[in-house]
Amino acid sequence: MKNKENFIHIIKFTLFSISAGIIQIISFTIMNEIFSMIYWPAYLIALILSILWNFTLNRKYTFKSAANIPKAMFKVACFYLVFTPLSTWWGHGLENIGWNEYIILGGTMIINFVTEFLYTKFYVYRHQINTAIS
Repeated sequence: MKNKENFIHIIKFTLFSISAGIIQIISFTIMNEIFSMIYWPAYLIALILSILWNFTLNRKYTFKSAANIPKAMFKVACFYLVFTPLSTWWGHGLENIGWNEYIILGGTMIINFVTEFLYTKFYVYRHQINTAIS
């Protein structure tokens, strides 16, 4: 039963992350192509939009958690206090040596997806999964 639940969490988290990724890619593309923003501010704005979307959907539908929302958001914010400066730094550095900004964004999104799932499941909602009343 636990393996089935873990598999369902992975599938739901993946689907919601894809939707958050679409939001991130579209918003990044608008800022990059239409407003000609440099990589790091376009990336930061797009990342924040996707974080808010992903947090909301995964709390309610993937992990079905009744955990204190401000506390859960704070834990997610702590993850991004580490991830965001690192990913902005490596993205800016890779762009400066000639990497395509969309290759950088795609790689960064994959790293974010894997690390955020593990962090969210095993730290943010640990002991709080399936506690929400339907």
